[in-house]
Amino acid sequence: MSAATEPRLEVLRELRDEVLHNYGSGRPIVAIDGIDGAGTGAFADDLAAAFTEVGHAVVRASASGFSADTGSGPLDEATFRSALVVPFRTGGDTPFRVSADSAAATAPADAVLLLDGPYLHRPEFVGIWNYSVFLEVPSQSAPEEQRRYLASARPRTRAVAIVDNTDPGRPVRRFADSC
Repeated sequence: MSAATEPRLEVLRELRDEVLHNYGSGRPIVAIDGIDGAGTGAFADDLAAAFTEVGHAVVRASASGFSADTGSGPLDEATFRSALVVPFRTGGDTPFRVSADSAAATAPADAVLLLDGPYLHRPEFVGIWNYSVFLEVPSQSAPEEQRRYLASARPRTRAVAIVDNTDPGRPVRRFADSC
């Protein structure tokens, strides 16, 4: 995270502090969603660094690690749930895997799981996350499948936090309230 700009650090630390405040115990699962080009992996990596900056344990995973088609296809939901979500939530010494083909791992009782990838606000996944971030970037050049996802799943309305990541060095937190 040392190469992150001050505006990026501010947003990352704000999100970290919000997660730790709201989920101070247990093992929260945080989703970082966005379309191609949103930078979900880099954002999740930097957010993980923000957690470790204050000595908090983090587990990093990517939805592509559970792809039914070697990293490029749709998420294999059954494997994702049985290999990562259920055992991670169980806690203790229960081993979990951060990808379909990774070795088993364990984590401290208060570890945070950060998962990045596209389509994470689909209805079948929303109940998994304790907290979710949607990274907004211009979608005009997004593939048709992703534009359909934006229109049908409406991730902007489902996310706990919305971050305009058009300029990754200067992300801006957006609020979807209508006050």
